[in-house]
Amino acid sequence: MVHKPVLLYETIDSIIGDANGLYIDCTLGGGGHLQELAHRLGEKARIIAIDRDADVLEQTSQKLTDDRIKFIHADFRVLKQLLDKDECGNADGIVIDLGVSSFQLDTPERGFSFHSDSDLDMRMDTSQKLRAWDVINTFSEADLANIIFRYGEERFGRKIARAIVQERDKKDINTTLELVEIIKNAVPAKYRREKHPARKTFQAIRIAVNDELGAVEGVLPQAIEVLKPGGKVAVITFHSLEDRIVKKYFIAKSRNCICPDQQPVCTCGGQKAEIKIVNRKPIVPGEEECLSNNRARSAKLRVAQKI
Repeated sequence: MVHKPVLLYETIDSIIGDANGLYIDCTLGGGGHLQELAHRLGEKARIIAIDRDADVLEQTSQKLTDDRIKFIHADFRVLKQLLDKDECGNADGIVIDLGVSSFQLDTPERGFSFHSDSDLDMRMDTSQKLRAWDVINTFSEADLANIIFRYGEERFGRKIARAIVQERDKKDINTTLELVEIIKNAVPAKYRREKHPARKTFQAIRIAVNDELGAVEGVLPQAIEVLKPGGKVAVITFHSLEDRIVKKYFIAKSRNCICPDQQPVCTCGGQKAEIKIVNRKPIVPGEEECLSNNRARSAKLRVAQKI
């Protein structure tokens, strides 16, 4: 499948400031946002492009050859460590697109898709040890149920977890389609007819394997810190858990005091607002984009500007 960046123009429009400034793409992926950003910037601009997936980084960096771009294989949760002294605190704009890349979804052997048969992997960084196989075959029933319910918001999480444990007691669960079949048999027939019954469980396992929510929580404070005053960060989320983290963080950091309204005395130390929220309501794709790119349907864009 051809990579289609979500909310492309809305995202780049929201962060462009100095045409010859410093910009960071924390989630390179297929390079859609990066390509548009580079197109808009001047000859003296600098762009840092980061991705934790070495295969994705190599493929995209070969496609986008530009002396202004520095490609880095790393997890964006260590953003500050990746920057030189003159770069930290001087970024004009940052893009964080939290979607799984088309390359990952459409490469069957990576194990992200519930439509193709492959080993249970789901690692965005293939050098890390924890795989989907380990989660499915070694985590306790209680931990599995918690992961599936919390990260997948799957109401049949306990039934699915119980079915997984019952099957793995007979033999290891090794492939994606083995897992899909277990999930199908664990949920009611009516549920199977609505949408693919494995979609929420696969999302949950993927989030757990890659600690995706922890990465979001880790990168947001660093993103604000590395921006220059007036610089902007744009974050695209694809499910409610991510969006809730971003929304709550932006609100907290845009307030001068975080004490409850009914509290008579400030006990938070007189926090000063670090950012202002650019769009109070998230920007969402229009009908035309959703029709042309099904993966855009759940996307939300939130933008904040450093004070």
